[in-house]
Amino acid sequence: MPPPSPPSPMALSKHSQTASIFRKRAVSPASAASYLAALSQADASARARTGIAQSFTTTPALSMSSSITSLEDTESLDATVNASEALVFPMRPPTSAQNFTTRHTEFGHCAEPTFRTTSFHPIGIPLPPSLEQDPPYYILFSTYISYLILIVIGHVRDFVGKRVYPASYRDLMPRDGYASLNSDFDSFYTRRLKTRIDQCFTQPVTGVAGRTIMLLDRMSPDYNHTQILTGTRTLALNVSSYNYLGFAQSDGGCTDAVEESIRRYGIAALGSRLEGGASDLLGTAEALVAKFVGMEDAMICSMGFATNSTYIPALVGKGCLVISDELNHASIRFGVRVSGAHVRMFKHNDMANLEALLREVIGQGQPKTHRPWKKIMVIVEGLFSMEGTMSDIPVLLALKRKYKFYLYIDEAHSVGALGPHGRGVVDFFGADPRSVDILMGTFTKSFGAAGGYIAGSKALVDRLRVHGQSGPYAEAMAPPVIAQIIASMASIMGVQGAAPGVADGTYHHPGPAPVSALPAWLRLAPELASGAESAERLKRLAFNSRYMHKALKRLGFITYGHPASPIVPLLLFNLGKLSLFHHLMRARALPIVVVVVAYPGTSLTTGRVRFCMSAAHTKEDVDEVLRACDEIGDLLDLKHGCALEERWTVEECTQRAVDLGSA
Repeated sequence: MPPPSPPSPMALSKHSQTASIFRKRAVSPASAASYLAALSQADASARARTGIAQSFTTTPALSMSSSITSLEDTESLDATVNASEALVFPMRPPTSAQNFTTRHTEFGHCAEPTFRTTSFHPIGIPLPPSLEQDPPYYILFSTYISYLILIVIGHVRDFVGKRVYPASYRDLMPRDGYASLNSDFDSFYTRRLKTRIDQCFTQPVTGVAGRTIMLLDRMSPDYNHTQILTGTRTLALNVSSYNYLGFAQSDGGCTDAVEESIRRYGIAALGSRLEGGASDLLGTAEALVAKFVGMEDAMICSMGFATNSTYIPALVGKGCLVISDELNHASIRFGVRVSGAHVRMFKHNDMANLEALLREVIGQGQPKTHRPWKKIMVIVEGLFSMEGTMSDIPVLLALKRKYKFYLYIDEAHSVGALGPHGRGVVDFFGADPRSVDILMGTFTKSFGAAGGYIAGSKALVDRLRVHGQSGPYAEAMAPPVIAQIIASMASIMGVQGAAPGVADGTYHHPGPAPVSALPAWLRLAPELASGAESAERLKRLAFNSRYMHKALKRLGFITYGHPASPIVPLLLFNLGKLSLFHHLMRARALPIVVVVVAYPGTSLTTGRVRFCMSAAHTKEDVDEVLRACDEIGDLLDLKHGCALEERWTVEECTQRAVDLGSA
C-alpha cells in the first residue's frame, strides 16, 4: 500500500487556525474509552502538524517522531513496552560542549545558559502576600452540588447494598454478636467518593522516577475496588515526583557511591542494621548535615514522618504551648498531639494573626491557672507542600526576638531545593540559620534518599538522642541510603580542594564540605566534587519553577504559591474534573503523569493538580506540560484567573520563557 500523501498547504493553514484540538467536534464520542482514544490520535496529529523546532543547545524533548531509541536510552526501556506507544528520542549525540553523564530519560540534557536563574529573595524586601483567587460562583455552586449528588447516591447504594449484597458489607455490619469492624460513617467518604477516582492514585511503577517514569498499566472490572495489571507499560513524562534536583538516577556519581557502600559494608548494608564501621558512616552523615544546614549538630532518623512525630514530644510537654500554622503537615500535628502540650493555630502564613495570638497567650498564660507557659514553640513549614507557599522567615525571626519563643521550621520540601546554595528557605531569605532553634528536614525529596534529620545546638541534639522515641526504638538507616545522602549533599556543597583556589581547612557556612568530613573511600566525579553540576541543577530548578508558575497565570489559570516554589498547584475545584484531568494528561500522544489532590488533603472546594518541577526537566518538557494544560483547560473550563495581567497564548509563553523564568 503506498504511503498517504502529505496534507496540502491549504489544509495545513486551515488546521493552524484552530487554537485547540478540542474545538468543533462534529460527533460526540460513544464512550469515555473511545473519547480518550480519539483524543490521543488528535493530539498526535496536531503535534505532527505543528512540527515545533528544537534548540540546538538542548537535547530534544520527548517525541513521537521516531520509533528508534538511542543506544543509551534503550538500556532504560523494557522490551515489553509497545514500540508504537513508548516515548522515544531522536538520535542526537551531545556536542563537544555537552559532556552529559546521565541518561536523557532520567535527567534531561540542557546546555542553554538562558534557561537558568538563581533562587533567592532580596534582603530587606517584604515577602509579597500569596493571594488566593476565588473562582466564579457557578464553579463553587456546581462543586457543592456534585458532592451532594454523590453523597445521596452513596447512601442509596449503601441502603440497597446492605440488603441485596450483605456479603459486601460484612465489615460494616454487626454479626455473630460482634460489633462492626469498621465504622459505616467514617468509611463513607473512602468508599463512595474517593473510590471513584482511585485510578488517579497509587499507580504502580517500575524503575527510576526521574524525568520520565515507567507506568504499569492497569484496569478495574469492579469500579476501582480492585485493580488488575494488563501486562503492558507506558513511559510517561513525570511531573509527579519530589525529584527536585534530579538525583533519582540509576547511574552517575551518587549511584557509584551507593554501590561502593554495598561492596564495602557487605550484604548486611541492604538491611537496616549498622555494624562495625557502618556506624561511623552515620556519624559522618550527621556531621555533614550539620555543616550543610549551618547548625552546630544534627541527628538522623530513618523515616521522615517519624522525625516530626517522635521528636516533637521530646521538645514540648504538659505546660508548654505549641503555636502551629493551620496548614502544617500531619506529622507535625501528630507529634504535637502525642506530646500533651497545649496547641493553638494561626491563619496560614498570616504574621499579623500570629502576633495577635502571641500577645493573647503570653498575657493570659495557661488555661485555668494563668501561670506562665513553661515553653512556647512556633512550628511552621519552610515550603508548604499543598499550597506552594513559603513562611515569611524574616518576619518570624523579628517576632522571635520580640516575644522570645522557640522557632521550629520543617524544611522537608525546601532544603536542597531553595536558596542560591540549596540550603533551604533560610538560605533563600539570606538569614542566619543559627537564629532558628530547630531545623527539621527530610532526604526523600532533593537528595533522592530516605529519612529525615533534626539540626540545632549540640545541647539540644544530645537531649533528643536520649529522649526522642526514634533513638532507642527505631531501626538505624541502612548504609546505602546514608551513602546516597552523603554523596548528593556533598555534590550540592562541593568539596574543598576540588574547585580551583579552594583549600581544605576550617568550614565556613555555606562553603564547600571539607575533605575530612567525607568518608575516605568516597570518590566523586570532578563535576560533582566541584559543585558545578549541582549549581547548574539549582538554577535549572529555579528557572523551571518560575517559568511554570508564571506561564500558568498568563494562560488564565488559578494557581497558588510562590513563583520560586517547585510545587505548582493548579486549581481544578470540581471532583469530577480531577479524574478527567488526570486521564486527559495521560491519554495524550506524549503521556504526562500528574498528582491530583482532593478533600481531605485540601478543602472541599479547592481540589487541585500539583506539578512537581525538577531540575531534570528541560524547557521543552515544561512547554509540553503547558500546551497540555492549555488545551485541557479550555475543554474543562479551568481558566478563571483574575485578569490582573495580560493573558498570553501558549505559544507566546513558550517563546518568552526567559522573561517568565527569570527572577
